[in-house]
Amino acid sequence: MKNLNAATKLEKVLTAGEFALTVEIGPPRGPNPEPVRQKAALLAGLADAYNVTDNQTAVVRMSSIAGAKILLDQGLEPVMQMTCRDRNRIAMQSDLLGASALGLRNVLAISGDHQSASAGGKLNGHPGAKSVFDIDSIQLLSVIKGLRDQAVQAGGDSITEPAPFFIGAAWTPLGPPVEFRVTRLAKKIAAGADFIQTQAVYDMDAFGRQLALAHDQGLTEKAFILPGIIVPRSAGMLNYMNRSVPGVVVPQELIDRMKQASDPQAEGIKITLELIEAVRALPGAAGVHLQAIEAEELLPEIIEAAGLRPRPEV
Repeated sequence: MKNLNAATKLEKVLTAGEFALTVEIGPPRGPNPEPVRQKAALLAGLADAYNVTDNQTAVVRMSSIAGAKILLDQGLEPVMQMTCRDRNRIAMQSDLLGASALGLRNVLAISGDHQSASAGGKLNGHPGAKSVFDIDSIQLLSVIKGLRDQAVQAGGDSITEPAPFFIGAAWTPLGPPVEFRVTRLAKKIAAGADFIQTQAVYDMDAFGRQLALAHDQGLTEKAFILPGIIVPRSAGMLNYMNRSVPGVVVPQELIDRMKQASDPQAEGIKITLELIEAVRALPGAAGVHLQAIEAEELLPEIIEAAGLRPRPEV
């Protein structure tokens, strides 16, 4: 096994060549830690690491750092997300050092949903909030790499010791312009990304072509790529993502299947299992990032049926 950056379970599983599994846990819209503990109890032992989102859809939630620490205390390995939308580089580096002090080692650097993302939905959000975007996600990757590899801040000042992180980035392989997406992936890997989790993938043929391009450029040898799959629960959900979520392309065939299904939830699980199997057949796919937004109770059945249990011991 090659030298490890942070020696997390996720890093060890990927480095060992095992098919990795990460799942997502959304923190609550309140200060009570119990919902996070309940999700932890439900999903314990089912995945190699658990993403904790950072105010997804620009709706105020418990911080990703707090949620990740609660998971860590419950014996689960978290992936702390950090968005560029809400903090400048000083605040982000301070939070990263604090997260490291708490024992958090996996971090995912992302831009963050625009603050208007929740407008028109069930929640008001903060559409009038000011975006920070002092640095973008590629620059953030470089900042985290500097803290880890050179023990130096973005401004050039040193820190007392390196902050050991396994660094992740997001990739939207089918976002327009599609021709630029592999180039952007290459920039993120060059900036410091060790692993990649993608936007939800439903069009496996189109994604396979993008992954093949990345593979041809040697990018799958430099970073571990985990395609994202969101468990569909209705035709309306798929229609919404196809229309409104940048970079999500849903084939009409899948929407029709959900529309015609007598039991949409069962059909959604069936589709998810088919997508996982398709991912496993793709050269260059190192695992899968599975999401069941606020329906985490569906994940144990899916993970079991997909043959993803037990998780490898590393």
